[in-house]
Amino acid sequence: MLVFVVLGLLAGGGYYASRIWFSQDGPDDNLLTAVAYRGDLEDSVTATGTLQPKDFVDVGTQVSGQLKKVHVEIGAAVKAGQLLAEIDPSVYQSKVDADRAQLLNQQAQLADREAQLDLARLQFARQKNLDRENATTTEALQSAEATERSARAQTAAIRAQIKQTESTLRGDQANLGYTKIHAPIAGTVVSQAAKQGQTLNANQQAPIVMRIANLATMTVQAQVSEADVPKLRIGMEVYFTTLGGNNRRYYGKLRQIPPTPTVVNNVVLYDALFDVENPNQTLMTQMTAQVFFVASSASDAVLVPLAALRPLAAEGRTRAPRVSGAGTSAGPARQGGGERASGIDPRSQYANAKALVTVVGADDKLEAREVKVGVMNRVSAQILSGVEPGEKVVIGAKATAAAAPLQPGSPLAPTRQRMGGRP
Repeated sequence: MLVFVVLGLLAGGGYYASRIWFSQDGPDDNLLTAVAYRGDLEDSVTATGTLQPKDFVDVGTQVSGQLKKVHVEIGAAVKAGQLLAEIDPSVYQSKVDADRAQLLNQQAQLADREAQLDLARLQFARQKNLDRENATTTEALQSAEATERSARAQTAAIRAQIKQTESTLRGDQANLGYTKIHAPIAGTVVSQAAKQGQTLNANQQAPIVMRIANLATMTVQAQVSEADVPKLRIGMEVYFTTLGGNNRRYYGKLRQIPPTPTVVNNVVLYDALFDVENPNQTLMTQMTAQVFFVASSASDAVLVPLAALRPLAAEGRTRAPRVSGAGTSAGPARQGGGERASGIDPRSQYANAKALVTVVGADDKLEAREVKVGVMNRVSAQILSGVEPGEKVVIGAKATAAAAPLQPGSPLAPTRQRMGGRP
């Protein structure tokens, strides 16, 4: 029995040694690859924002007093002109009553003055007739004339007092009307700052009773980093999702970027505003929005990972021979890591829309191809020409092969310029 166990161990060890010493690894054994495919791609600027109603009014009171009655609750839908609340009108009603009483008194005085004016006019006319017949004295005529002018002036004074009282009455009537607070716009009561029975003082500033908002259209206020602001343009497409919204997208157009920023922990942020329709009122005030400003997009495009792209060499290139072993894939892996570690967006290397892609052929040969690049984001790139869907492209090296030396002439090897050497 022991003999069979020993023979089995020797046979297994021999097989393992033959696999290690005599096997030939193909390119796929040490390369990380991906398959080009068709799909949709977008390059976007992301930000976090909050939702606010586009149209809202803080309803306050113009008079002081106790809030006697509140007729609506938070969440109630109101119409323009609807009665919202009432302030105790006792003081203002008494002022209106006093003004009306004073007005009646002055109107009675006016009637008396007008009667005296009529009498003075008759006496003055009589004295003039007598004077023409030399039947009166000059002194009597002058006295009658002065009496007529005095009565006319007193009548005018009473009329002026009546106008002043009427003006005071209109002001007191307006204040009495302000004790009933009506909705200035149609909308929804979204907050209530004052409670029933609370005393409001409007002498210094108008106290806020409640806020009415039109929730049919919401405004998203997104805070964008100063580094991303140059990528935005008015009218560009933007969409957002909400927490708990099942990834539903709401779309709009960028409307405004106010010039004054907000500084938070030494970070400069600019507000980007856009509107979205909210017919079912599923969007509510102060909701958090994950916002995506779409700089560019492509549909049904040929896509590869961004890691598959390499900048073009300055001195030109040739078709690379077949390579094997671990030394074929360390180049892009190291270069890609260096670009990301430096904080530089790797997409900036392909501003001329051209790049190199290493393609794995059907015969396991590696071929460096020049491709034309379209839309890019930090993950994927659109290939306009040079690679077809289904072709396999190299995106890096496996960890076990990262330390192996690169073979000269490999399509994955960096050029001397990129490595900092002399040409």
